[in-house]
Amino acid sequence: MRILSPIRLLSVAVSSIFIFSCNEKEEFISDAITDYMPQAAGKYITYRLDSLVFTNFGRNIEIHKYQVKHQVDMKITDNLGRPAYRVYRFIRDSAGTQAWQPNGTYYITLLEDQAEVSDDNLRVIKMHLPLKAGFSWKGNRYLPFDTIPGSPGGPYDPLYDFDNDDEMADWDFYYDGGPASFTYKGINYTNVFSVEQVDEAFNVPVTNPAFYGSKSRSVEKYAKGIGLVYKELELWEHQPNTGNPAGPFKTGFGITMWMIEHN
Repeated sequence: MRILSPIRLLSVAVSSIFIFSCNEKEEFISDAITDYMPQAAGKYITYRLDSLVFTNFGRNIEIHKYQVKHQVDMKITDNLGRPAYRVYRFIRDSAGTQAWQPNGTYYITLLEDQAEVSDDNLRVIKMHLPLKAGFSWKGNRYLPFDTIPGSPGGPYDPLYDFDNDDEMADWDFYYDGGPASFTYKGINYTNVFSVEQVDEAFNVPVTNPAFYGSKSRSVEKYAKGIGLVYKELELWEHQPNTGNPAGPFKTGFGITMWMIEHN
C-alpha cells in the first residue's frame, strides 16, 4: 500500500477545499430593470411635488406645492430607432381640487441592461444592471459637459447662471444598498432601490451671506412593481455679489416629489 507523505496529504486537502469552495460559490442573479420601472399604456403615478424657487432677484426663498401625474401614453420608437414609451405629465394644485393641466412629455427607453429617460432633450441612464448594492455607472454621460466653468454649456444653461451643472456628465450613480423599506411623509414604500447621484455642499447652510455657497443634491428611489416613488434634485449657488449694491443672491432650483397614488 502506498503511503502519502504529510506534504502530499496537505496538498490534497487544500485542493479538495478549493474545489469544494468553487462548486459552492453562489451566482448573483439580478432582478430585471422592468421590475422597478414597469411600463404599460395607461399606467400612471401621482406625486406630491415641492418646488424650491428663488424670487425677488434671488433674495427670497419660496416653496411652491403641486400634484403631478405621470401617465404612460403608448409604446413608440425613440429618435434612435429603439422601442420606447411616451409619458405625459400633468399638473394641478397640491390639494387636488383643480383639473389636470398638461405639463410636458418625456420618453422611457427600456434596454436589456439599462433604462433611459429622455426629457427636454436631456438623456439620462436612470437604472443599470446589475441591481446590486454599490454598483456604479455614469448616468449622465449623454449630457453636455461644460469644460470651462462659469461659461455656457451645462445642461441647465441658459436657464440658470450657476456652475452646479458643469460636470454633471461625470456624476457617479450608484445603488445605495437595497432593496429596502423607505418611509417619507408617513408613507411607507417597500422593496426600494435608492439611486444616489450626487451629494455635495459648500458653506451650507449659508450663515454669512458675504461668503460663497453651493449645494448639489440628487437621489431617486424606485419601488418594485411601481417605479419611481421619490425624487430629490437641488442645484443652487449663493453669490455674495461683493461690491454690488444689489447685494447677495441665490440662483438655481430644487424639487422634492414623492408618490401618493398609482394604478
